[in-house]
Amino acid sequence: MTSDKVIRIGGGSAFFIDSALAVPQLLGAGVDYIILDYLAEGAMGMMGRMRLADPDSGFPSDFMDVHIGPFLTQIAQTGTKIVSNAGAVNPGRLAHLLRGKIAELGLSLKVAAIEGDCLMHRLADFAATRDMFTGKAFPQKGVTSANAYLGAFPIARALAQGADIVITGRVVDSALALGPLIHEFGWGPDDLDQLAGGTLAGHMIECGAQVTGGTFTDWHEVEGWANIGSPIAECHSDGRCIITKPEGTGGLVSFGTCAEQMLYEVSDPAAYLVPDVACDFSHVTMEEVGKDRVLVKGAIGNSKPEKLKACATWDDGWRAVAYQPVIGRPALQKAAKQAEALFERGRNLLRARNLADWRRTEAVMIGATGNPASEEVVVKLVVEHDEMLAVQMFAREQFSAISAMAPGTSVAFGVQVQPCMGLVSFLVPRDDLEVTIDVGDGAEPFSEPITLHAELTPSPMVQSKPQVGEAEAVLNQVVGDGVGEAELTIFDLAYTRSGEKGETINIGVIARKPENLPALRAALTPELLRAHLTDLGDFKVTIYEVPGIHALNIVLDGALPGGLNASQRLDPAAKSVGQRLATMAIPCRRQS
Repeated sequence: MTSDKVIRIGGGSAFFIDSALAVPQLLGAGVDYIILDYLAEGAMGMMGRMRLADPDSGFPSDFMDVHIGPFLTQIAQTGTKIVSNAGAVNPGRLAHLLRGKIAELGLSLKVAAIEGDCLMHRLADFAATRDMFTGKAFPQKGVTSANAYLGAFPIARALAQGADIVITGRVVDSALALGPLIHEFGWGPDDLDQLAGGTLAGHMIECGAQVTGGTFTDWHEVEGWANIGSPIAECHSDGRCIITKPEGTGGLVSFGTCAEQMLYEVSDPAAYLVPDVACDFSHVTMEEVGKDRVLVKGAIGNSKPEKLKACATWDDGWRAVAYQPVIGRPALQKAAKQAEALFERGRNLLRARNLADWRRTEAVMIGATGNPASEEVVVKLVVEHDEMLAVQMFAREQFSAISAMAPGTSVAFGVQVQPCMGLVSFLVPRDDLEVTIDVGDGAEPFSEPITLHAELTPSPMVQSKPQVGEAEAVLNQVVGDGVGEAELTIFDLAYTRSGEKGETINIGVIARKPENLPALRAALTPELLRAHLTDLGDFKVTIYEVPGIHALNIVLDGALPGGLNASQRLDPAAKSVGQRLATMAIPCRRQS
């Protein structure tokens, strides 16, 4: 199944408050489709809480106010189609509002709403369910959202029914791009390699500018952050694509930026499971075929998983977060003493009101870098409690430190009181869902294409003990002659990118040159990883080989307790872990 047709899909947002610059940039580039990915687990909890307070809400306002609403006339003129999961927990209502705006402008754009992912009406069915990763019990009260991840075929059907704009609830992120490709190329449920290639194209552009130079290891080589280009995937009928960006924009599209993005938030690269196909990315290759143009090909598809992943969020008490600047030596010791005093002051207030002690407290020192003689630090103070009143009292007391505690204390900033959100992930049978598509004439049921399911063979793990002499030989080649003594870091040999999913952190480590891979294998053993990342606590290490891009994917299970929404760390999204790993020294030296 091949043709000369090329479908150009632009990535317009990586999250619901992403830049306002991407959509007009992509419309100007003449893309066929713009996808906007708005949803993460935390966003679902927030949107669910909104809808419980107001049944007509439950979706981000940016879709109407910033990203799409201001450009409807241009969208109609260019014929660019829009696909977004901006519907969050209320796709039908957002579609209704959008249709009203389109009519007000006198345009003839057709809007489709896809629903059926919501499981809120079935919470009792999951009472005995446990989290598929941690074994945590399903919440018995306070649930704010519960949704299954839908796939791409409903999106394709909506486009076939003439939709110009497709609004979904919870779908897997890459399905926003795969749906248009299924529609344009006529792929069926058994065109597995093509479905895997389309999934990879979606995965490459779903995080916006991350693939066009944003958060890149070699950030110093990326110019034009102020006008960084949004990604464009030029997709072919055989599943390959070229990743690029609009002409005249800033940023960079290279082997490194694309390889980093492919491994972002991935566990086993040979078993990347989405509703429509089980993808094997381990032998994908990437080739720079022009300035800011990278050819991506080689994804392999296997039969789709038997069940769909689902997530539920719930309100789990309250949190207060405050940042206290403490200036003047010894700032670190002053900040630590002050943090303990503020926690204890809070306990005294709790006892006075017959409230329980804090569930959790933490003080994170920012800027001290372990230097006891540090001139200034900012201490991040976090407390959690079942009662909102408790954390409100703590937040108020932050300002008292200016006159009652350490000299050099400045005004606390960023003081926040917010709900704590819990998350549980589980599986649901496909047949339990009743998916509907409404293109403006009423909702109609959607029947999923029938295909077979197959068991996947897990990817082999990398051996933690490389052959003797491999690393030294690579270092000799990299360092060269005439050097008395040399020690390299991971950064010298590789690009690194980290991300999180639940309580798991993954770090993609991509060799700058294929011949560097043996030295990386030697350095990145489970033992050395734990020694370098001691602050992440106790975690399980699994290392996967990704030969297509001469890389390793390191998966740290349990390294982010509580996940993104419950972690009290300075970096709960784990985006800095790859940067920290890059500073790790390769444990071999060469004498010339």
